[in-house]
Amino acid sequence: MRMVDLIRKKRYGKQLLKEEIDFIIKGFTNGEIPDYQMSSLAMAIVLNGMSEEETTNLTMAMVDSGEILAYPDIKGVRVDKHSTGGVGDKTTLIVTPLVAAMGVPVAKMSGRGLGHTGGTVDKLESIPGFRIDLTPEQFVRQVNQSKIALTGQTGNLVPADKKFYALRDVTGTVESIPLIASSIMSKKIASGSDAIVLDVKVGSGAFMKDLNSARELAEIMVHIGNNLGRRTIAVLSNMEQPLGFEVGNANEIKEVVEILRGKAVADLKELSLTIASHMVVAGGRCGNFAEAYQAVKEALESGKALDKFREFVKAQGGDPAIIDDLGILPQAKHHLEVRATRAGYVQSIDAEQVGVSAMMLGAGRQRKEDSIDYAAGITLHKKVGDQVVVGEIVFTMHTNRESWEDAEGLLKQSFTISEHPVEGIPVILDVVGVGLPASEG
Repeated sequence: MRMVDLIRKKRYGKQLLKEEIDFIIKGFTNGEIPDYQMSSLAMAIVLNGMSEEETTNLTMAMVDSGEILAYPDIKGVRVDKHSTGGVGDKTTLIVTPLVAAMGVPVAKMSGRGLGHTGGTVDKLESIPGFRIDLTPEQFVRQVNQSKIALTGQTGNLVPADKKFYALRDVTGTVESIPLIASSIMSKKIASGSDAIVLDVKVGSGAFMKDLNSARELAEIMVHIGNNLGRRTIAVLSNMEQPLGFEVGNANEIKEVVEILRGKAVADLKELSLTIASHMVVAGGRCGNFAEAYQAVKEALESGKALDKFREFVKAQGGDPAIIDDLGILPQAKHHLEVRATRAGYVQSIDAEQVGVSAMMLGAGRQRKEDSIDYAAGITLHKKVGDQVVVGEIVFTMHTNRESWEDAEGLLKQSFTISEHPVEGIPVILDVVGVGLPASEG
């Protein structure tokens, strides 16, 4: 078998066989297939696509390239949740205690942020003392005791995907739905999930900018998961504007606690309840979405989810006092306001521009090795549809940096105001996979 023949085969739009895909991924991972040949194949896939069968086989080939985390000692159906990335997206930290409070185990691996989207690990590390470096034994014990644990991603999980994504990133071949789907699902399968709920973001702050592309990605990922014996559901959610009112690490922890205390943040609350409800159904705790939604809502309103979050923070070395005193979280030195220069109604807020502004203030990384400022971030005071008057605060910037003019300029460009009333935008756009049974494998 020769790589050049397989490149030609895909260049002519023909389907690659399982053994050919296995040969490619194994050879590329161990260095026998050079980068230039793999980038040529990636471009052929971008131009000609892959079938569902090819995409599933590619996913499993990448899963098999490294460690597979089975965790057989975790009791119950382990349900995982994955977001394709957004701005102000702190749903994981609301959803996981909600689901755990319902008795469904959440054993989650999360990553750090890069670019304009934040990482769950960074947000948690803004809590004094919080540690994510659990040993496998500590991880399993905590899940069985508390139904919730979160750790950083292991270095040997899906090494083929790490290497392939780095190559795609510098060869203009990221934008391929089969390659995106296999990248995401290989990590979810390798991490040992029994069921998966995907949050596929759509809009200016998301990788998928339009609903049709996002739905195509969601459908492929759902079918991959079900074909591999994992019950999989995808929620398509709106990322045309930031989610909630806070962007930045400590800022978002603050908003998580406020939501768990019962604060009404419509878009964030609705998305969190929706995802948690699908996870509870997938975990076998409730028979249908309506039943689960009512039960999860009760767990939020009764304070059970807040108690579970407190238990989670304490179990992983964090200071649980932050739940009663948010002032313990890192605080920025400068708080700067961006005000409206005309009256009307907020017509749009570009989520990506807000995310980039927060990164420029210190809340994110341009490169993986960059350090971040946990106190940096942005508070939104208005959302799409809200009325504003001249001089009213639209954003507050939080930073320890002495220069913020570029971030301020970008924020001023990020929102538009209409003279006429504007309808708010829905957060839930579609759900894919409800009613699809998991494959027997």
